[in-house]
Amino acid sequence: MALQDTMLKQLSEAAGVSGAEDEVRQIIYDAIKDHVTDLRVDTMGNILAVKKGTGKSLLKVMLAAHMDEVGFLVTGVDGEGLIKFASVGGIDPRILPALRVHVGKDKTPGVITWKPIHLSWKEKEVKKPDSFRIDIGAENKGAAEGKAKLGDRVTFASETIALTDTIVRGKAFDDRAGCAELIEIIKGDPFPFDLLIAFTVQEEIGLRGAKVAAQALNPDVAIVLETTAAHEVPQDEDEPDITTVTKLGHGPVITYMDKGSIAHPGLRKLFVRVAEQLGIPHQFRSPQYAGGTDAGAIQTSLAGVATLTFSLPCRYLHSPYLILDLNDFQNAVKLLRATLMQLSPSDLER
Repeated sequence: MALQDTMLKQLSEAAGVSGAEDEVRQIIYDAIKDHVTDLRVDTMGNILAVKKGTGKSLLKVMLAAHMDEVGFLVTGVDGEGLIKFASVGGIDPRILPALRVHVGKDKTPGVITWKPIHLSWKEKEVKKPDSFRIDIGAENKGAAEGKAKLGDRVTFASETIALTDTIVRGKAFDDRAGCAELIEIIKGDPFPFDLLIAFTVQEEIGLRGAKVAAQALNPDVAIVLETTAAHEVPQDEDEPDITTVTKLGHGPVITYMDKGSIAHPGLRKLFVRVAEQLGIPHQFRSPQYAGGTDAGAIQTSLAGVATLTFSLPCRYLHSPYLILDLNDFQNAVKLLRATLMQLSPSDLER
């Protein structure tokens, strides 16, 4: 299927900065409504649902993927008609100069300001985000205020395109790729148990939606579908070698631990065993370079949940242009489905 027709492209290009996931939520809601029961949107904005199983197992298994993306929030307009903003989620200020963005629900096009090199060649320090502005071409403050309201979200202005037959580029694959993966699982055959579904909000600012979702669903097991860093570019000689974090095209990533969670050993062993049985490419995430995921909130909710993060390798996380291999995506769906089919209470024993 051409990328143009995929759920991944539709989700990637939707706006959904943390706390304003409305556009993404509607796409997902419409995509799954005929395949689930107990479909609802909670107070936080999470989508919660149940995919009915065959009844052969009483395990309560949760799959989670977050809908939000990093971006910006309008904090005001100055006297020149330029928009003030703050970062939402972790964004490196070094990528900001001359960056193309969309402002507000109308997606007004804008450019983040920067001095041309003719005027700034002596400047060596990277400016902080509050030193920048967004230029939407407004003639004055009043004109800008008609386009940008306090609290409006600002997204990267990025089109999702195919670079090759399998390599794609776009924004917000973290974690729209996980959302697309979860939608494919939902549309497939039932599992021995009821599958508890959570598309979560506000992951990028503190795993907030996941904490509430886990409390509502009360699972025995949770698999968090995510993306994780792939870094395969040349390094300076004095920099640590991080090329082994993960690699595109080497399969989905099974996590040992990250900054917020340690994978349940039984779940980790099950994923590896099934991958080896079926000959599915897979790789492991290096703990020393790992960020946190919704697993950190889910694992310690209620009386504790057996949790594992299952990721797709992805280049240039938290930037306007991420790169993903669709072969990794398809292998992730295949391995996740096969693993869930084999999951049993014995895999959770300590």
